[in-house]
Amino acid sequence: MKKEYDFAKAKRGAVIPPPPGKTRVTIRLDNAVLDWFRKQVDESGGGNYQTSINDALVEHIARRREPLESTIRRVIREELRRTG
Repeated sequence: MKKEYDFAKAKRGAVIPPPPGKTRVTIRLDNAVLDWFRKQVDESGGGNYQTSINDALVEHIARRREPLESTIRRVIREELRRTG
């Protein structure tokens, strides 16, 4: 490790720019939420908890747009699969 570094040409911001369609944000989440997602990733053999959170949010948005009749039918199908 050097005693001094020259930051004269340094730039602020992310070292690696986000891919198209992605935006870097900072949010505050409950510790319990983060712990749950991290545990899910660990139990599934690895991955990225941030991607899992994004996938859960996308699914939530899709379900909010789902008509009530479709929601009821989906829930009934899921329950029948669990019991059968």
